[in-house]
Amino acid sequence: RLLTSRRAPREQPPVKSCVSAGCCCHSCRYYFPCQRWLAVEEDDGQIVRELVPVDEAFVKKDSENDGQSLATLGLEQKAKSTTYTVKVKTGDKKNAGTDANVFITLYGSKDDTGIVSLKASKINKNKFERGKVDEFTVESVDIGDLKKIKIGHDNKGNSTGWFLEWVEIDAPSLGECLKFPCGRWLDKSEDDGAIERIIFPAELQTTEYIPFVPYEITVYTSDVFGAGTDADVFIVLYGSDGICTQQKSLCLNKREQRMYFERNSVNQFIVELEDVGDIIEKIRIGHKGGGLNSGWHLDRVAIRRLLPNGK
Repeated sequence: RLLTSRRAPREQPPVKSCVSAGCCCHSCRYYFPCQRWLAVEEDDGQIVRELVPVDEAFVKKDSENDGQSLATLGLEQKAKSTTYTVKVKTGDKKNAGTDANVFITLYGSKDDTGIVSLKASKINKNKFERGKVDEFTVESVDIGDLKKIKIGHDNKGNSTGWFLEWVEIDAPSLGECLKFPCGRWLDKSEDDGAIERIIFPAELQTTEYIPFVPYEITVYTSDVFGAGTDADVFIVLYGSDGICTQQKSLCLNKREQRMYFERNSVNQFIVELEDVGDIIEKIRIGHKGGGLNSGWHLDRVAIRRLLPNGK
């Protein structure tokens, strides 16, 4: 899962790294030089490239350090967080949708998230409509094993009553996806009149899988004319024995696509992906084209697999 990203200053501090066939150091940083266009109208016309790691000595780096910025501190804090993907299904009944403001609280064995407003659905512009599934991202410090949720609304708006079918919560870093069935109204004039409910997970609908791990991915866009891109940039990591991650977009939305990957910029991301092991043999990075400024001149990529607690 993509946790966050930041625009870093061009000057970067020296970073110790180890790139070797037998490396088993979790904090090693891999360097993937490119220095080529990913553009239909430039070079060989390819917009996706496979890159292999080289030793740090082959990578040009600036040696000045402006000090740790607030953005860096924020990124490190995000790396210590757990990201939950929350899917909410509104029932397929007459007047099931709501215009009210919906909120959720996740309760774990150690702590809870506090009240989190579900404002921006990744799927639908108009959220909580009849028969629709909406998806949200919730970030939190470690709350332990997820035990229950509380979900409700503020009863404000023209159509406030809501029939909630279910909530599904996926936590890649924990390796589990839990289903919270509801099938009831949250409506003052329906059912028992409650507009918030506490729901427990259905054990038989819980899915467990190998937990994802966070990777720190730093992308350097070249300092040549027209180097920046507004396209949707994605990456795939390959480990030994043919293990690879899913293809993951580095930007969450079009606004971030316009913000990042500008000429002579350095952008850093914390991305939760499948664990490819201690050795990254190659990466596949590219973009999906489209738009007025899709051509991109990539200088290099640096990748570090993070230890627990963002180290």
